[in-house]
Amino acid sequence: MAVYVYAIVAGSHPASLDGLTGVGDPPEKLDTLSEADLTAIISPVPEGLRARRRDVMAHQTVLQRLMADGTVLPLRFGMVASEPQEIREALTERADFYRERLHTLAGCAEYLLKAAFDEDLMLRQILQDSPEAQRLNEESRRSGDPDVKVRLGELVAGELRERGDSAAARVLEVLRPLARETKENEPHGNDFVSVSFLVEDARQEEFVTAESRLAEEWGESYQFRLHGPLPPYSFV
Repeated sequence: MAVYVYAIVAGSHPASLDGLTGVGDPPEKLDTLSEADLTAIISPVPEGLRARRRDVMAHQTVLQRLMADGTVLPLRFGMVASEPQEIREALTERADFYRERLHTLAGCAEYLLKAAFDEDLMLRQILQDSPEAQRLNEESRRSGDPDVKVRLGELVAGELRERGDSAAARVLEVLRPLARETKENEPHGNDFVSVSFLVEDARQEEFVTAESRLAEEWGESYQFRLHGPLPPYSFV
């Protein structure tokens, strides 16, 4: 029988599931499976499981309840084992790794920071700051020469990369000392930085304040999005 896995906790974790249900419609009943002084939170796999909002929220609710009672190794939505024995074997074979991660994650939550440029504001700023960009922009508007437009585009793209790299370095310089661990992710779209921070509970207010000051420091040309506290998915 296939098994849906929500999380792994230490054997000493209360793993209280009263009043909780799992994914599926109707919701599946939650259960535990223990091995090597570790416990996996599981349920049957519902038929036709997809990332529906109801199911994603059910998964998240289980993790939040577990986090309120102790340290959790959260698994991402959709993690399925072919049978219970597969979970038992994983808990046994990787017990040392799971215990090390539980120790590292104790008293922490994840914060995910993404930041992007406001393209229109940044373009205007580049045109103000760069005499060469001003010259190419004026020449392009006057002549309509496509080669000039290409050169202007390359110059602006280079400026954006340079400013993005500098801003990302500044983010890490300020926030990395406030985190137990960091994980740099690949930015997408207009984002110039995407970083996950593992932050101790006692430093969360300090971390959020430091991030807010960074956003204020750079002003409206930059758009910061801080998500958290989250289950520490990136550090399992």
